[in-house]
Amino acid sequence: MRYLLILLLFASLILPALGASKDPEADLKRVQQRIEQLQRSVRNDVTRQDKLASKLRESEEQVGAARKRLSEARQRIRESDQRIRDLKAERAGHERKLEQQRDELAAEMRAAYVTGKEEHLKLLLSQKDPAALGRLLVYYSYFGKARAGRIAEIEAAVSRLEALAAEEQEERDHLAALQQEREKELAAVDAARQDREQALVALRGQIKSNKDSLGRLKREAQGLEKLVADLRRALSQAPAPGGQPFERVRGKLPWPVPGKIVAGFGQPRGGGMKWNGVLIATERGTEVRAPYGGRVVYSDWLPGLGLLLIIDHGGGYMTLYGHNEQLYKAVGDTAAAGEVIATVGDTGGQARPELYLEVRKGTAVQDPRRWFRGSAP
Repeated sequence: MRYLLILLLFASLILPALGASKDPEADLKRVQQRIEQLQRSVRNDVTRQDKLASKLRESEEQVGAARKRLSEARQRIRESDQRIRDLKAERAGHERKLEQQRDELAAEMRAAYVTGKEEHLKLLLSQKDPAALGRLLVYYSYFGKARAGRIAEIEAAVSRLEALAAEEQEERDHLAALQQEREKELAAVDAARQDREQALVALRGQIKSNKDSLGRLKREAQGLEKLVADLRRALSQAPAPGGQPFERVRGKLPWPVPGKIVAGFGQPRGGGMKWNGVLIATERGTEVRAPYGGRVVYSDWLPGLGLLLIIDHGGGYMTLYGHNEQLYKAVGDTAAAGEVIATVGDTGGQARPELYLEVRKGTAVQDPRRWFRGSAP
């Protein structure tokens, strides 16, 4: 009996250590691959089970992609505008310097003219001290070199001005091309929005009664619950993130976006369902900032929530951000506190730009207002 107790004690101490991973990076990579596989599975399920939702997903992703290209084109236009301003400022500086050099050269030429063309000969024929004569000749050679240097500087300045003028014209041509690209992307956004509206009309046409609407809401809620549960199982093998425990920042977090809460935690949604998070109305394209650091564990479209991003903060805590227009983070990326992770949109079939925000511990929902500073953003 004694030997059995010793053996059990040995096993309790040694076996967990043997099972513990010695390579957290490998564990994290395996978890990321599992989550990416889960994400693909969710997309395949939506495509197989709900053709209309799949069509809405495609159209909303097209809108997001077109808006991203439009945003990039606008950024390049801003950079091109700044480049033109920089070239103009440099050109103006060179023009001022050239004018100054020309004035100085003109002054030197006038001084040389006043002294007369035969000044050197007069000095040689004069009866002055030879040493003084030598110094004067050296001074004259200096003046000549100075004038030659000034002329070279003027020639260089003129060449630089010509180059700047050519660069500025080239940049203006580039800017014109960028503006054409912007117009093209604007048209692409409009076309994608029209496709989305058609998908929404078809989806709403499928809902013939309140019962159908409630049934869809329940299926969407069940889909989210299943996703969260699957993520929790996948994350059980992930190494714990460093930093301050998430639960210590309760009531201290900044809201991810400014706006107005139009649906509060626990408020009824109809048919006995309640809101598990808050819905914040704000401007389209508003930047969504991570209120706290963590690791992105979901970044894709989900029925009912559109483009959804989920951050794992460790200790079983996650925050969810739905109805985004663009997602700037992928699965496995880290998100630092205050970093832009998405922009607000109306994906998921929303009528207006809104951000859906949830806080969870495990699969249990928490009231976000208890975690963020102030009662509203």
